[in-house]
Amino acid sequence: MLTDNRITQLFQIEYPIIQAGMIWASGWRLASAVSNAGGLGLIGAGSMYPEILKEHLDKCKAATDKPFGVNLPLLYPDIDQHIKHIIEAKVPIVFTSAGNPKTWTPMLKDAGITVVHVVSSAKFALKSQDAGVDAVVAEGFEAGGHNGREETTTMCLIPNVRKAIDIPLIAAGGIGSGRSMMAAMVLGAEGVQIGSRFVCSEEASSHASFKQAVITAQEGDTQLSLKKHTPVRLLKNKFYQEVSRAEGEGATLEQLEQILGRARAKKGMFEGDMEEGELEIGQVSSMIQDIMPAGKIVSQIWQEFRDAAAQPFFKP
Repeated sequence: MLTDNRITQLFQIEYPIIQAGMIWASGWRLASAVSNAGGLGLIGAGSMYPEILKEHLDKCKAATDKPFGVNLPLLYPDIDQHIKHIIEAKVPIVFTSAGNPKTWTPMLKDAGITVVHVVSSAKFALKSQDAGVDAVVAEGFEAGGHNGREETTTMCLIPNVRKAIDIPLIAAGGIGSGRSMMAAMVLGAEGVQIGSRFVCSEEASSHASFKQAVITAQEGDTQLSLKKHTPVRLLKNKFYQEVSRAEGEGATLEQLEQILGRARAKKGMFEGDMEEGELEIGQVSSMIQDIMPAGKIVSQIWQEFRDAAAQPFFKP
């Protein structure tokens, strides 16, 4: 089975499996565990103050000698401090999202950092390529967390992006097994980014109650919400119902911001308030049934991928 392609070469990893840098879930423990298992672990900087990110960078470097990276939302208010710590720590890889890649890509690349940008359309994939990034993540609307307004599914998005760009392509959204990884690769991806499955890992910093809610979720238990604000896929709970009612009544952006308030995601995913918290998770949650060590998740996905590749596509 081929394990060497443009993604494994770009990141110097064994398997083209990337753990998404999710807020309140992806600290140094998870990132280092995934990297040690042969994938690429990402620290989710979006929920961290600059000094907290520095602490996680130091601990991740101590926990693994393999490549790891940082997921950096470009709209973060203290992004200049985050980038300072990333460059000082000699982080080899940065995944950027939620902003214009032209702004920070040149500085990061001047520091010798490999830059990947997350997009939800072929148009923005092409803009990212023009901005000089080394690869893109194309994320379909099945994904958890923040999402594209167009609601383009991964199965439609990946071939469109593949046709539009020449640089390496990573698929995301609805991928939580080796079989779905195989599907993404057939569509033109060269690697996959997986979030929700790693939320339910032992090393994820998300609250135990949130992990339990994910593994008991059923088909239809998530919904893309807050499209007037920042589209996000949520596990349905009391907070989601409040948002849904407000959106049905034509709430303005200001009214939605008032409902959202401050630290709503922290309240849910990190502190474990299953009613009032914001619970970001993907549609693939309905297929996640257990909590395992991150390294075992990597090896299981890769074995499933190998098994899928060995099966004939058509049987007589």
